[in-house]
Amino acid sequence: LTEVYSSSPALGRYFRSAQVISFSNESSTVIYQLVFSLPPSTEGFMENSMNPDFIRNILRQNIYDED
Repeated sequence: LTEVYSSSPALGRYFRSAQVISFSNESSTVIYQLVFSLPPSTEGFMENSMNPDFIRNILRQNIYDED
């Protein structure tokens, strides 16, 4: 995750760290925390760039690109 988000053209400059919060071998589930350093308030930044769907899609695109 660190490599994915730190190299992202959209979020790389804001990304600070990724940390695993919880891991389950039974269900292959990982819960992680992403930390971003936000710029001074700019209109629409939180609604667009920090939208959970947008952040998830960056990871999804990276996985597709590896295939």
